[in-house]
Amino acid sequence: MKRSNGEGTIRQRKNGLWEGVYTAGKDEKGKLIRRSVYGKTQKEVSQKLTALTNDINTGLYIAPDRITTGEWFDLWLKEYNGSVKAATLAQYEYQIRKNIKPVLGNTLLQKLTAPMIQRLYNSLKETLSAKSIKNLHGVMHKGLNQAVLCQYLKSNPCLACQLPRVEKREMLTLTGDDLRRFLAEIKGKPFEWLYYVDVFTGMREGEIIGLSWDCVDFNKGIIEIKRQMKRERKLSGNNEYIFDTLKNGKSRIIAPAPNVFAALKKVKATQAADKLKHGENYNNEDNLVFTDELGRHLCAPTVWHTFKKRVAAIGLPDVRFHDLRHSFATISLENGDDAKTVSENLGHATVAFTLDVYGHVSDRMRKESAARMQGYIDALGG
Repeated sequence: MKRSNGEGTIRQRKNGLWEGVYTAGKDEKGKLIRRSVYGKTQKEVSQKLTALTNDINTGLYIAPDRITTGEWFDLWLKEYNGSVKAATLAQYEYQIRKNIKPVLGNTLLQKLTAPMIQRLYNSLKETLSAKSIKNLHGVMHKGLNQAVLCQYLKSNPCLACQLPRVEKREMLTLTGDDLRRFLAEIKGKPFEWLYYVDVFTGMREGEIIGLSWDCVDFNKGIIEIKRQMKRERKLSGNNEYIFDTLKNGKSRIIAPAPNVFAALKKVKATQAADKLKHGENYNNEDNLVFTDELGRHLCAPTVWHTFKKRVAAIGLPDVRFHDLRHSFATISLENGDDAKTVSENLGHATVAFTLDVYGHVSDRMRKESAARMQGYIDALGG
């Protein structure tokens, strides 16, 4: 009986592997093209042949020696990322469209080499940071790994590439004088209380934007941080804000200073006034602590840009919003909080991580340490 396109035979090779031979159409001279797939078990090969047969019969099949790098990455993006979050998928799509396809898209996948990829990385050093090139490499590596698994490639050429070194950005913190000037600068201006609460709690940006009133207990003096609000990119190019789990997946309870709760009471009073003023147009359906005048959630870029204006106004243009979190950690350590307490307040997975990031010793801490040691020496009569 004549086999249809894609229908194959299975046999076990001498080395123990199973081989499935299938028909992938005809070449330019009308001769049948036979190709092979391999697997550790007969069942595995049978499943591969079934999938190939379906692709051939539906016109989705592209011969391994004919598919271009661009075609493969389009296929990989569509068919092999079903469990990936929409935001991550949008990042993959951006890297493929912006950086991979313009340079390597027309190259046959099986002709793709490590030097070609290396040249791409090197050419981007002028316009992209080392971290951005590393992110591109991550997409390239993952996509080509799948090509190896699908037997479009024998090995992943990314493995031989070298990446530029990612320099760790210097951590900036607000000194006591900086903080006094910052608090004076934000007084009475948009997001005043958000910035105030953030610098004295160390919450991440998504955590404070997504904080809801049911997590604030004025009587007990505690705040539960159990979720964050994230901006999720869509393949369409639009953005959507969603609630997501915390970075380490664990909720935490913090007990901020009384002045933080005094600030939150002012926020509550302002929201009550906004609700009275705008009536039916006011809608804080998520019961958020920090909103605009109509009760809507805040957009992260707006919070960032406004913050940058405030710190630039006091001569600190390089300070980022995330540096408020660094400042909180440093202030806590300088004022005698132990590393475990600081780690729990920040929501770090381990105390070791906290010590690694925030274990730097400030000038004040050095001087205090020296003074204590001098006191001990004096007591010894030395």
